[in-house]
Amino acid sequence: MPGLAPDWLRWLERHRGSLASVHYLIDDDLSAAAEDRSLPAAYRARMARLARQQPRLLALADEVVVASRGLATQLADRHPRVALLTPPLLAPLPPLAHFDSPPTIESPWWVGFHGTRAHLADLRHIAPALMRVHEARTDVAFEVMLGAHMPDELSRLWRCDTPSPLPWPRFRDYQRQRRMHIGLAPLLDTPFNRGKSFIKFLDIAAMGGVGIYSRRAPYTEIVEDGVNGLLADDTPEAWYRCLAWLLDHPGQAARMARAAAETARRVGDIRHAVAFWRDRDRGEPAGS
Repeated sequence: MPGLAPDWLRWLERHRGSLASVHYLIDDDLSAAAEDRSLPAAYRARMARLARQQPRLLALADEVVVASRGLATQLADRHPRVALLTPPLLAPLPPLAHFDSPPTIESPWWVGFHGTRAHLADLRHIAPALMRVHEARTDVAFEVMLGAHMPDELSRLWRCDTPSPLPWPRFRDYQRQRRMHIGLAPLLDTPFNRGKSFIKFLDIAAMGGVGIYSRRAPYTEIVEDGVNGLLADDTPEAWYRCLAWLLDHPGQAARMARAAAETARRVGDIRHAVAFWRDRDRGEPAGS
C-alpha cells in the first residue's frame, strides 16, 4: 500500500477540473491502523503517512469505493458518496480431490494461515489452539506464511512450515498450486479489524479449503456456521473445538468446502465488479 506519490497528488489537485470523475478505492481503515499498537511499528508508520494524505484524496474524489460494510460505515460522515464493492474472486476454484482421503499420519491434512503481519495479534490469540491440536494428533500439519515473523510459540512446532510472505502476483500463482484442507481467519474486535473485508474467505476457497472464521463481521455476512465454514468465538478453546471437529469429521469438512466454493463463486463473481464500473461509465452509480 504505497499511497499516491506527492507529485501525482499535486497534479490531480491542479487538473481536477479537467477530469470527468475521480473514484477513491479504500480497503483499510488507515487511521485505525496507525493507532493500533498491536500492529508492527513499521506498518503503523506507513499507515500513518497514508492517513495524513487521505483528507486530500477524499476532497478530490467524486465517490469513495470501499471493500467492506464496516469501512462504508466509518467513512459515511467523511464523504457524501460512499459505495460498497466487495472483493472479487480472482483465482480459479480448484477440484477438491485432496478431501478424498481422511487425515492420516502418512497423509496429514493441512491447516493454513496466510494472513499478513497485520494479523499477528489475531494469530497469537489462537496459537494455544494450534499448539494443542499439534500435540494431540499426528495427522495434521500447519502452514503459516509469515517467514521470519512467525510467532515463537508456533515456530517450535515440528509439523509447521513457515514460508516467507509473497508479493501479491506471486501469491496468486502460489494459490493456484497449493491445496489446504482448513484455513484460519481469526479477527479480533479492534477498530482496524472492523474495516476488514471478507477476502480471506475467497482466499481459503481458492486454495480448496474450508475455513474457520471469527464470529463477527465481515464473516458473519457470508458464513453460515456448519454449512460453508465454521464460526468461532474469541477463545482458544473454541478454535480448538472447531479444528478437532473438522479433523474428526472429514466427510462433513469436504461438504463444507464444496459449499464454501459455491459461496465464493457467487459473492466473488467478477461480473459484479464489471457491472459496478459499467454503471459508473454510464453515469448511473449503483446504491451504496
